[in-house]
Amino acid sequence: MSQQTVSTNPESRLPTPGTKDIVLAFSGGLDTSFCVPYLQERGWAVHTVFADTGGVDADERAFIEERAAELGVASHVTVDGGPAIWSGFVKPFVWAGEGYQGQYPLLVSDRYLIVEAALARAAELGCKVIAHGCTGMGNDQVRFDLAVKALGDYEIVAPIREIQKEHTEVRAYEQKYLEERGFGVRAKQKAYTINENLLGLTMSGGEIDRWQAPGEGAVGWCKPRAEWPSETLSVKLTFKNGEAVALNGEATAGHVLLAKLNGLFARYGVGRGLYTGDTTIGLKGRIIFEAPGLIALLTAHRALEEAVLSKQQNRFKPDVARKWVELVYEGFFHDPLKTDLEAFLASSQSTVNGEVVLETSGGVVNAVAIDSAHILNAKGATYAQAADWGVAEAEGFIKLFGMSSTLWAEINRKG
Repeated sequence: MSQQTVSTNPESRLPTPGTKDIVLAFSGGLDTSFCVPYLQERGWAVHTVFADTGGVDADERAFIEERAAELGVASHVTVDGGPAIWSGFVKPFVWAGEGYQGQYPLLVSDRYLIVEAALARAAELGCKVIAHGCTGMGNDQVRFDLAVKALGDYEIVAPIREIQKEHTEVRAYEQKYLEERGFGVRAKQKAYTINENLLGLTMSGGEIDRWQAPGEGAVGWCKPRAEWPSETLSVKLTFKNGEAVALNGEATAGHVLLAKLNGLFARYGVGRGLYTGDTTIGLKGRIIFEAPGLIALLTAHRALEEAVLSKQQNRFKPDVARKWVELVYEGFFHDPLKTDLEAFLASSQSTVNGEVVLETSGGVVNAVAIDSAHILNAKGATYAQAADWGVAEAEGFIKLFGMSSTLWAEINRKG
């Protein structure tokens, strides 16, 4: 992680003598806001860390720092996680090119980078206790805990899991707990659980959890059809070794490029989906997700890959990709198999160089043009148009290629 900044209120960055220090991964939302007084009332000096992984604007970032001060934390640190989320997740994810169960683009994978930021802060404070606001009902608790365990010897405190032992309606209890202590809860947090970062947005709760059609309030980044612009959007992406390095001919840092794609394609409603999946803990999970930039990147990258990789690479690579995605989804971000798979993915990208033009008129994005020195064109032949081989060669190929199937039919149809 990079570009660490400390909020001006409170100013203290050092533990208070005689107190038990704990570092809390903090977002300013309902769960992590609840954790602060809950931990304080149990004797902890709470040091909060907000890893800004790109889903908030300056006003929201300021709100999170103000929220930490309002709750009376011992110290608060904000860390810029944009570059880390690009290099640590987006690059290999786009190389893989597969969503979880063919749909979900792993939008909460910033959790692993949040853990790294929290552990870095703990190292500064000489603290060995980490807290998070994950519930005992979801996948994030697995991701947080396994990442912490993989990176060091720490005690993990999870207040939301603890209160589940006594309270079944956890979010209602959290809200009441905060309000009884004079801390307000924002309206949107009463209806939905919303997660935003550079990768995209997820939304659950309310009618979504009840398997009903999303209500009018279930609105994220993506504009509804009635608000799509009338003109077609055209965007050119340049790739080098499978990584997007330029937008419309201008060299752009990866995290900045993804943020720009989010803004461009969200206006056209690209990347919004309603997804039901098999969670790590065994429950069915249902969410709205919006990933306009990632979907645009995946579309462009796949179009280029299909043109420059061999037939066998294009056939085999999705098997590796699905395993990589499963590992990341289920919390095994630091498992050695993930590193092994990434070595293969990186090797496959050596010829994924060129430019792709994307177009959308709304809802769906298509790769309409590809330019690369590595496109596997045959000099004397074009599919279904022209060939530099004769009839005898074509018939001989068909005979040999289908021999096993043909022999089976010849022998068994007599009976």
